[in-house]
Amino acid sequence: MDLSSINKVYFIGIGGIGMSALANYFLQKNIQVYGYDREASVISENLTNLGSNIIYNFNDFNVNEFKSDIDNTLVIYTPAISKEHPLLIKFKENEFNVFKRAEVLQKISENSKCIAVAGTHGKTTTSAILAHILKVSDLKFSAFVGGIMVNYNSNFLYNGEDYILVEADEFDRSFLKLNPNYACITSLDSDHLDIYEDSNSLIEAFEQFKNNIVEDGFLISHEDVKINSKKYGIIESSDYLAKNIINNKSFSQFDLCFNGGIFENLKIHLQGLHNVMNSVAAVSIAIELGISDKKILDALRSFKGIERRFSYKIDNETMVLIDDYAHHPEEIKQVYKTLKLIYPNDNLLVVFQPHLYSRTRDMLDEFAKELSKFDAVILLEIYAARENPIDGISSDVLLKRIQSKYKFLSKKSELSSLIKDIGFKVNITLGAGDIANEVEQIKNELEYAI
Repeated sequence: MDLSSINKVYFIGIGGIGMSALANYFLQKNIQVYGYDREASVISENLTNLGSNIIYNFNDFNVNEFKSDIDNTLVIYTPAISKEHPLLIKFKENEFNVFKRAEVLQKISENSKCIAVAGTHGKTTTSAILAHILKVSDLKFSAFVGGIMVNYNSNFLYNGEDYILVEADEFDRSFLKLNPNYACITSLDSDHLDIYEDSNSLIEAFEQFKNNIVEDGFLISHEDVKINSKKYGIIESSDYLAKNIINNKSFSQFDLCFNGGIFENLKIHLQGLHNVMNSVAAVSIAIELGISDKKILDALRSFKGIERRFSYKIDNETMVLIDDYAHHPEEIKQVYKTLKLIYPNDNLLVVFQPHLYSRTRDMLDEFAKELSKFDAVILLEIYAARENPIDGISSDVLLKRIQSKYKFLSKKSELSSLIKDIGFKVNITLGAGDIANEVEQIKNELEYAI
């Protein structure tokens, strides 16, 4: 793969958060970007505004438009796309240069110092915080982040290519394509069991990720991750130790002890202990990169967060509506803990859209346990994403296992009415599927009712 000769790039699944960041990279290089996705989104519309040519019906695709320049056309697909997808088959049949997203990221990063943030949870927030630190420090870097950074209204930053910061995705073992100079593992909980046989296979993949780090490279992992490396956390043996932690509705504050030194009163406008840990992970890499204390402190204070990560939509005396991407039992657990920290005396309502039939099947009891902590639960049908339905697995099956006093299976059109009828002050929407498309409508209808 010789990227220097490429003048056209076609993305199959261009609207995905990881694919769109890569599309932005090629647009930055003044390379023509084309793509397909199932439906339009804010992300794909932004790419169109930047000059991309995107279709939403694969029947509109004509491979002959690209065959005259086949040697200089790069085709990139997301692993979420089926191997039987007609566009993927068409490009392969015509012998185009076809690669997975991870392979292209590896190629982009091979002549730079690669910073890779991995983990089953927390990698997006950690990557975004670190990207902001690098930006404030004016390092020559490019960042590919799995969420929209509020400071930049983007999941991609470009300020040169001395460093390439990537969110290293464990799905489909994509992160094993990378050879990082600096790496982080934020967490290691069972997930993607449709890809990995069991939790041991997942751990083995993360061990291989560690082994891919270049000689004399740097790896740090959370204290709960059972992989040998430098550690960060809250126990005294951690190399990067967070102490004197303060959490409230507006910010988190902590001291960071490391190498005999201390940063006092580090402050970030994110809630919850898990985000303190994400901040510590990002800061630890920034320290290893030699970034000054002042730049790190300034960056943390000015970081505005990531869309759909505990994002307040309504916040007044009578109504709170928060939106979050959480789609795994451990993530739901952390969201609940943060809500109880901020609203200890309030009843809590959660709207949850399960993501993937396989994940719902594999973690049915864990989902039921964490959702049962809420005082009211509203479930949407499972968002299938790349999967076909699995017999015997549905949101109704999950609902029957939930122990909350109020529990409902709802259509999207009924959500606002249900939330109003239940009448709790504090409400949160969770999920990685298309529930995100409903949040503004819910917000508007709830605000109108106040």
